[in-house]
Amino acid sequence: MPEKTPGAPAAQPPAAQDAALWNGGWLASATHCPSPNFGPRPEGACTDLVVVHSISLPPGIYGTGDVQRLFSNQLDWDAHPYFQSIRGLQVSSHFFITRQGLVWQFVSADQRAWHAGQSFWRGRPRCNDDSIGIELEGLEGEPFEPAQYQSLVQLCQQIRAHYAIAYIAGHEHIAPGRKNDPGPGFSWPQLQQDLAWPATMFPASLNL
Repeated sequence: MPEKTPGAPAAQPPAAQDAALWNGGWLASATHCPSPNFGPRPEGACTDLVVVHSISLPPGIYGTGDVQRLFSNQLDWDAHPYFQSIRGLQVSSHFFITRQGLVWQFVSADQRAWHAGQSFWRGRPRCNDDSIGIELEGLEGEPFEPAQYQSLVQLCQQIRAHYAIAYIAGHEHIAPGRKNDPGPGFSWPQLQQDLAWPATMFPASLNL
């Protein structure tokens, strides 16, 4: 047996690492900004889906803080003409990844966030009931930053280590014709390669 280096901390078992990382569905490494827009998951729901979205407010403008304000019901509807088209909207996502790769969390992953809307995947409707939503700061059709992919990969790995994730899809896949995000600027092949998850976990239409 190799000797332990004097003064080196003992390696934590996976269960201890997981317990240190998650507390009541909140990820310790994320910046927390609790949203009022959530509810309980249905009894017996199996949280086995990650849904990838994209969002920017105003569209195509980054780093404004308006996404955080939207998800926390603090957006000034009169601050930009575009906001009139979404006035009164109450939505949320579990996570939001900025262009710099910073991870924000708004809803406990144990709870039901309001990110998917009318949707259908893996033979089930109402994807909000049993999915975890991740918003990337970006615009449909535009490329995303390397830092965002890095944070997304790490976040997905952390989620899968704690929840029984069996599928990952985009908003465009679970609500085709109604939603188009994250859009053609997002590289699903890169995500699959970086995650090294089986192709069966991804939408079959991607031909990964």
